[in-house]
Amino acid sequence: MKTFAVLALALSTASAFVTKAPLATHQRAASSSAIKMVAEEELGVTPPLGLFDPLGYMETQPQNFERRRAVERKHGRVAMMAVVGMLVHNANLEFPGYLSLPGSPLGTPEGITFASIPDGFSGLFSLPPFGLVQILLFCGIMETAVWPASDYSGNYGTGYPFGDLSDPEERAFKLNIELNQGRAAMLGIFAANLQEGIQGQTLAEHIASGGQILVPGLF
Repeated sequence: MKTFAVLALALSTASAFVTKAPLATHQRAASSSAIKMVAEEELGVTPPLGLFDPLGYMETQPQNFERRRAVERKHGRVAMMAVVGMLVHNANLEFPGYLSLPGSPLGTPEGITFASIPDGFSGLFSLPPFGLVQILLFCGIMETAVWPASDYSGNYGTGYPFGDLSDPEERAFKLNIELNQGRAAMLGIFAANLQEGIQGQTLAEHIASGGQILVPGLF
């Protein structure tokens, strides 16, 4: 299990080097809310897997592709933030100040500092009930008002700050990077959580205890 963390990082690093291989051609036209310059069905079809659809949903449920792609894109973005957050916290970098001020009804009488919240699974159970309610409310507002789940474009009015994307080939290349990085991050954060659940140690605790992190066949 101790190999999961580095394996996740290796996957993330490898996915950054997406080659500009010709995109696979599919017959179905891009969905109405997809980015107009790039056929949405062609994004993410990159070496070595190409079109990875083991359950055949592209053929049996083509009408659901738009929603599934939107879900994949959003989950990938959340997972990328989760991986960065995990690495930052395991490096003992914490926000200064209080998460909940002393005497606040949403915390404890003595207050809750950001630094007092443990890393990993235990951090979630260290929050008071009202803290968890705040997280759920925030996620609900984001999903319904700010970045609604019904918006399948992936743009959310913020654009794609990747430079000049007037070239369709360049745009597809950058969006492929985003999708592949998101896929690697989903695997990475899942593996890190699984490792912590089995070992009972965060990544930093595992390293501090002298545990080795190796990828068999690579190191």
